[in-house]
Amino acid sequence: MLTCKEVSKLVSESLDRDLPFRQRMAVQVHLMMCSMCRTYQKQTLQLRDAMRTCARREPSEPLSKDARQRIKNALKTAGK
Repeated sequence: MLTCKEVSKLVSESLDRDLPFRQRMAVQVHLMMCSMCRTYQKQTLQLRDAMRTCARREPSEPLSKDARQRIKNALKTAGK
């Protein structure tokens, strides 16, 4: 039986490569019994999906000089 530490490592590795059949089955058995590892796997997959979504977006435009100056002035005023 795999430990939670081993499963978390394998869940992370599975994002980069296909796990061998035995490891996949061992992870699945552990996940059926361990809600914390299921939560970790779910969060890891959500993070991967969010990063993929961000990578597909167009890079944002840099702030104009005028916008940077307005921000600087607002920060100076807020600090007084």
